[in-house]
Parts: sequence; C-alpha cells; structure tokens
Amino acid sequence: MTMNILIAGATGKTGLLLTQDLLDHGHTVTALVRESSDTSDLPERTALRQGDLNDLQEGVCDGADVVIFAAGSGGKTGPDMTDKVDRDGAKRLIDLAKQAGASRFVMLSSVGADQENPSGDLAHYLKAKHEADEHLKASGLTFAIIRPVALTDDDPSGDVILGEKVDVSAKAARADVAAVLADAAMTGTFDGQALNMQSA
Repeated sequence: MTMNILIAGATGKTGLLLTQDLLDHGHTVTALVRESSDTSDLPERTALRQGDLNDLQEGVCDGADVVIFAAGSGGKTGPDMTDKVDRDGAKRLIDLAKQAGASRFVMLSSVGADQENPSGDLAHYLKAKHEADEHLKASGLTFAIIRPVALTDDDPSGDVILGEKVDVSAKAARADVAAVLADAAMTGTFDGQALNMQSA
C-alpha cells in the first residue's frame, strides 16, 4: 500500500537517506521545509511543503498517513534553539499530526532521552528530546521512537541492534538509522515502542 509520508528534517544527512529509502519503496514523500531551506539534494520525486518548526501553522500535516520527525537544531545552536526545534517544534508537529488524522508518528530521538533529568554535556538537549518523546507517548497517536547512539557517516552495516542490548558507547551509521526509521514508518514493526539503536 502506497502511503503519504511527511518528513520534518528531510534535508538533513539522515533525512536525505530516509527520503530516498521511502521513495525507493514506492511511497509518496513530502519534505517539510523552511522557505530558506536548501532542497537541492532532495530526490527529484520529493514533494515540498513549507513549514517552520519554530512556528508551525495549521494544516501542515494534512493528507499525511505517517509523520516522521527527523529534524534537529544542530550542534552549533544554543539552548534556546534546542528548545524551539527539538522540544516545542516536535510537540507542535505531534499535535498537528493527530489533528490531521495521521495513522502513525515516528520520532528520531537520541540514546539517553529516556531520562527525565539527564546530566553531562548533552543534558539540555536530552531533556528537550525526553519532553518531546513523552508528549508523543501521551498523544494517543500510534508511535515509534528510535533512539540511536552516536551517529556516523559510515557505510550501512545492514545489521542493527535494538533495545536493551545496545551498547550506549557504540556507533550508528546514519544509513542504518534511516533504514530503521523507514521500517518503522512503513510496517509498524516498532509501534508503541521506544528503542535504543546501534549498528552491529
């Protein structure tokens, strides 16, 4: 069955791989992009819909069977942008996906986001991700939350470890992460779960 899949973060490194993966499986993919976004690397068959995670308007999820949040404020931005994108933008997208009647929401999260009060250098980011994940769990939407370890641009291993056996100090190839997100979106294999993930 062909699905309409909306991706926030489609122009990012993982998002581009995810977009291609879903298109290769015959689905219709719409990238949610800002007016200023560089969309030149997106596959030709990608549809575009304008929307800014800092200020999402009503209707951005209309027509989407599945919504995927694969966006991020980036490592060079400060706490304010982390809150605006990774927490508030994600929560707003969840609410709009539910309003639009989406059948599934897939969240690209992070290892460590299961903690309510994380510590360390990434504490602020992980707390923002935690709050977004908890909002999704409470939303009533069918959901899957994927929490990869440190991301690399390595070639895909084609083999992943999910859940409690994940080594939190391991690495995850972005291509493997994209494949897991695509699987979550297309098949519902991970519905109702929040899973750590690494490349094997």
